[in-house]
Amino acid sequence: MTPLKKNLDADEERVTRAHRLLIGLGAALVHHPFDVATHERLRAFLSDDAETVLMSLRVLEQRPEAELRKRIAELSGHHLLPLGGTA
Repeated sequence: MTPLKKNLDADEERVTRAHRLLIGLGAALVHHPFDVATHERLRAFLSDDAETVLMSLRVLEQRPEAELRKRIAELSGHHLLPLGGTA
């Protein structure tokens, strides 16, 4: 596995990798709906990794809004206006 470009924590990286994998598998299934290898990769993800990814997703979803905004700013290199702020 190659590291992602941004400095993600373990939960962020796990969810991001799973998101990319599932998007790719979904596209592969649309393009070749009966491809055995694609089905096997999806089955492997569901049996081996899905539970851990869902736990990481729950951790991320529990972060307070202020922490999420700070993290978005760190990763994107800019700061968002606070709620109720003006442009």
